[in-house]
Amino acid sequence: MGDVAKDLAAGTVGGAAQLICGHPFDTIKVKLQSQPTPAPGQSPKYSGAIDAVKKTLAAEGPRGLYKGMGAPLATVAAFNAVLFTVRGQMEALVRTQPGAPLSVSQQFVCGAGAGVAVSFLACPTELVKCRLQAQSALAGTGTAAVAAVKYGGPMDVARQVLRSEGGMRGLFKGLIPTMGREIPGNAIMFGVYEAIKQMLAGGPDTSGLGRGSLILAGGVAGASFWFMVYPTDVVKSVIQVDDYKNPKFSGSFDAFRKIQASEGLKGLYKGFGPAMARSVPANAACFLAYEMTRSALG
Repeated sequence: MGDVAKDLAAGTVGGAAQLICGHPFDTIKVKLQSQPTPAPGQSPKYSGAIDAVKKTLAAEGPRGLYKGMGAPLATVAAFNAVLFTVRGQMEALVRTQPGAPLSVSQQFVCGAGAGVAVSFLACPTELVKCRLQAQSALAGTGTAAVAAVKYGGPMDVARQVLRSEGGMRGLFKGLIPTMGREIPGNAIMFGVYEAIKQMLAGGPDTSGLGRGSLILAGGVAGASFWFMVYPTDVVKSVIQVDDYKNPKFSGSFDAFRKIQASEGLKGLYKGFGPAMARSVPANAACFLAYEMTRSALG
């Protein structure tokens, strides 16, 4: 139980660091992902990431970049506590003997197990966040009834979804693509993190690595997460902001097919730039904060 408490505390600190560094990038990513396909001859609402930043700042001010942060901020402790605690318990299961360092392949397994657990917490949190982030991108397009819905905040989103979108089932809309992102994504992230640390340390004992090495390993690990699973995240976002009464997509595979058919491969990578720009500093901050807190706790 001592190790569980330490992982919980360290994961909470790491998650807070990740959120503060990364949320503005995430807001721009979701705006680009969720903006409707323009009619022939018309330009999209946002021509790219920089344009989205400029228009968001002009219309909503700096606070607009942090829209939707209430939901992940409220659950960041639980999310990262679950992620790092489950990963820690998985490490204990796969470790051949107490105190033995884990191989890269074992860290892949631990990351996948942690991904399963956090998917059930990530899905409703992401739905609330995406609805708040995307409503300005959808506003005025006339393409979805959800565009007319104005949410006052995270709790208002949750109330409206519970009341009019099938209760608890509505909050778990997009669970399949969420799992399709979290399971392989965390397997890759923790595996790459361990691989980079062992490479920098020159062997399996990574306890002597400095902060710079941990920042590098965490940044590369975060980038690897998004590089491998980004199209799944696009599908998740469009599913979660889709109109409940008049849906454009019947499910994840239908969303994938329609995006590819109407926008090509490029459509599955909308917002990829902001996601990658976010992943490096946010995950570097997360892993560094986790490692430092875990070390301080003994």
